[in-house]
Amino acid sequence: MAADAVFRQEFPLKGGNFAKAGAVALLIKDLLKDMGLDTKTIRRAAIVSYEAEMNVIMYAWEGRVNLAVTPREIQITFDDKGPGIADIELAMTEGYSTATPEMRELGFGAGMGLPNIKRNADAFHIDSQSGRGTRLEIIIRTNGHKT
Repeated sequence: MAADAVFRQEFPLKGGNFAKAGAVALLIKDLLKDMGLDTKTIRRAAIVSYEAEMNVIMYAWEGRVNLAVTPREIQITFDDKGPGIADIELAMTEGYSTATPEMRELGFGAGMGLPNIKRNADAFHIDSQSGRGTRLEIIIRTNGHKT
């Protein structure tokens, strides 16, 4: 996380907790709005946060989100403990999903999570270890713009 962060916060996530799905993304959106960031930047941060949060809830046992905001960028890091992603390249393919039928019944698992994160991030790095978990590092540049 950035040494020049003007704001930092960590949020815990519990895998399988569909009742609270999207709660952290909403908190991040509200925090960025309170900071006066422009709506386009907030929208992008909300999208990447929601998609990554859902991946933790759907596939991991637990996780945490670290948010750091600097004068130039928003850094959001997701670390989870879970089965990991066997084939990252395949998982990055639009429409590819390993969602269970139960997840699909709830309206999740369209296979757009990681592609949407990549599309809305200025920088995106993913690292996953089988049987251990996954780490997503996401950066959205703010360009110093405020509303």
